[in-house]
This record gives sequence, structure tokens and C-alpha cells, in this order.
Amino acid sequence: MKVTRNMVDEDLRGSYAVGRMVASFFHTPWFSLLVFRLSGAALQGKNIRGLLCSEQHVPSRHGGPPIRVRLYRPAAAAGPLPVMLYLHGGGYVYGVPEQFGSVIADFIETEPCIIVAPDYRKAVEWPYPAAFNDCYDTLLWIRDNAASLGGRSDKFIVAGHSAGGGLAAAVSLRATDTEDAKIAFQMPLYPMIDDRQDTVSAIDNDAPVWDEKANRLAWSRYLDGVETVPPYAAASRCTDFTKLPPTITFVGSLEPFRDETKTYVENLRRANIPVAFEVFDGAFHGFDLMVPDAPISQRANRFLMDNFQRFVRRYFP
Repeated sequence: MKVTRNMVDEDLRGSYAVGRMVASFFHTPWFSLLVFRLSGAALQGKNIRGLLCSEQHVPSRHGGPPIRVRLYRPAAAAGPLPVMLYLHGGGYVYGVPEQFGSVIADFIETEPCIIVAPDYRKAVEWPYPAAFNDCYDTLLWIRDNAASLGGRSDKFIVAGHSAGGGLAAAVSLRATDTEDAKIAFQMPLYPMIDDRQDTVSAIDNDAPVWDEKANRLAWSRYLDGVETVPPYAAASRCTDFTKLPPTITFVGSLEPFRDETKTYVENLRRANIPVAFEVFDGAFHGFDLMVPDAPISQRANRFLMDNFQRFVRRYFP
């Protein structure tokens, strides 16, 4: 899918050139490694003003190193509160939870909750299943420690953006397969879930921020050495959607993940799973975070937060 500047929403067009530059940076393996190193070093430990922020190291259940986990909670709220496992984006190859502080703050301001965000291992150095194992181990740690955190221990929220959305969908799938933990609802937002990359929106995509070349490189890193791709690596390979939790998601019409997200939503609806879903016309990948003040980004954030609040009040009575 070829994407021209005129196809982009008029309030995002000012970021078109910068977004194309960002996408081109991710066409080379060395840049992913550079961003991986620098972003982690610069942002680790950054707190969010107005929230109680702390850090723990969660033991790995799969022989990996302890998982650095950031915890965020409202300064004053009556508990026990819902607990969210939040998984940051970054194409499976870079990023830290601290990069997504604005959306974490929005969730907590919209509906008081506790957010636990692991700094899972990245595919630059550790391909699948390292990131998935770290995220799932964090969910099990939440399950076992929710009460001591001031949270509810009967069910949980799983959420994430982009690759974090892919991990959220995979974690929710395994939790429902195994019944290790009850997922009240999930929010895999413009999720990276289809390694096959054979949809119309993915093939030849040259949109800003994240395009076909960046996508292929990131998947090749994440699945390095994997011969048969399981649904826990790429959630679009799921064949039974009947046990999955209620879902909130949205996607831009110009990004590679548009069609795989739409197909995922269609499969959920066929299985009679409640879904809140929106496609934002003229939006590229990560538009809401890259250009947060644009009207279309504000509409997307309002869609997300309104539905988040509605789902919390419905599934955490």
C-alpha cells in the first residue's frame, strides 16, 4: 500500500516528513541496536509527576534474568484497585516502559488503577520467546502479589501499544488457554500480530513512522531461529477466539497493521466477544503518541479512555 502525503489526515501532514525519516531509521539493524541502548539508558527510572512510582525486579520463571518492572499508582484512591499489565511498544526491538508515561498517566487519571509495566527483553539481543516469557511472568507475579500492591486479585487488565499490543494479545491468549489468570479485558492497540505480513496494508507500505521495511526487519529479529511460529509469538495465528476476553483497540487506516487488526477484530466478533474498535482515517502508525495535540489524536485518545472507563466499570463492578 503506497502512502502519499495527501492521504494523511490534514492535521498530521506536518509530521509526514519527520515520520518518513523515523521509518527509514529502522531500515538498518544497527539503528535498532543504537536506539535500544540509548533509549534505555536515558529514560530508565523516570517518574510521572502526580503518581506514586516505584521499581521492582521480578524473578523469571524461565531461566532469564530478573525482570525490571515499573509500578504506577494514584497518589490517593480507595482500594483494592484494578491492576493493569501494560506492555510498551517498540517493534519488539527497542523501548522501555518510561517512554509511554503519558498514556499510563491518562489511564490512571481516567479510572484509578495500578499499572505494572515490565522492561521485557528486546529482540535485538533476545528473540522470541524472551519478551513473551518476561511479560507472562510479570502477569503471574501480579496475580500472586496483587493484594499486597493494593489491587484486586480476581481479574486483571492487559494492554499495550504496537509490539506491546502484540504481546498483550499473546499474553491474554495464553492466560485464557491455561486459566493461569483471569483477564477482565484486553487492549491490544494497533497491535503487531501478523508475522506473515501478507495483507494489502502491509505489502509495499511506505507510511510514516513504521513501514514495510521496518516491519520485516523487526519480525526477522523477533522470530530469529523460530521454525514454526506459534500464536504466542504472533497472535493472528490464533485459531480459537472463543475464550479471549472483551477487547478495546483502534488502528490508523494508513499503517501496516490496519488489516491484521481488522481481521483480529472480525474473528473476535464472530466468537461473540465484546469489542470496541475504531479505524482512524488518514492516520499512520503511532500517530496518537507522535502528534498528541492533533484533533485526530485527541479523538483517538478520547475513544480509548472513554471505552477504558466503560469497560472498567462494567467488568470491575
